[in-house]
Amino acid sequence: MYCSTMDPDAQRAALEALIAETGANLSELSRLLGRNLAYLQQYLVRGTPRLLAEADRALLARYFGVPEAQLGGPEPDGLVDVPRLDVGASAGPGGLVEGETRRRRGMQFSPELLRALGVRAEAASMIRVKGDSMLPTLADGDEILVDRDRRSVERRGGVFVIRLDGELMVKRLRAGVGGIEVISDNPDWETRVVSAQALDVVGKVAWLGRAI
Repeated sequence: MYCSTMDPDAQRAALEALIAETGANLSELSRLLGRNLAYLQQYLVRGTPRLLAEADRALLARYFGVPEAQLGGPEPDGLVDVPRLDVGASAGPGGLVEGETRRRRGMQFSPELLRALGVRAEAASMIRVKGDSMLPTLADGDEILVDRDRRSVERRGGVFVIRLDGELMVKRLRAGVGGIEVISDNPDWETRVVSAQALDVVGKVAWLGRAI
């Protein structure tokens, strides 16, 4: 049975984004679904099948630790469960990308709050901040909501989760002359300028949660 609240192109794009984010292997995922090893490659490249089967969609959502709605399933009633990546985005030297695919139960947000923040539930992830380079904006242990739809770096800048030099980190980015400025709000840390090609922007920080 095929059932989706998402159009076919958007569903394929959502799955491609998860695979790119986690580095998952297409053949292994196809085997997980009990399909031939080329099944997901054919789905993503050729559009065959047109939509994921409902059971396949549910299995993939559980594998990636995301709400099924992120892959075209029905929106849950009440609160939206936003998955938390089981690795810190370093506000210091940087968190290794290894282990980034492991996810654990996230925080729950009201759909109204996500709409007010301008964040789609399908594009939302939670990450815990580690380190002190973004003080006073972000402190060690802060929980941040990352909007993976917002990856463009403009001249006025913003705070983003990024991958740089094989590490996952949270920094302020600003488009500058000669490249992208990678800024630590803590004045004890130096600003770097890197090429746009050297930088993988995961998403923009849209919300901050902090214990007091």
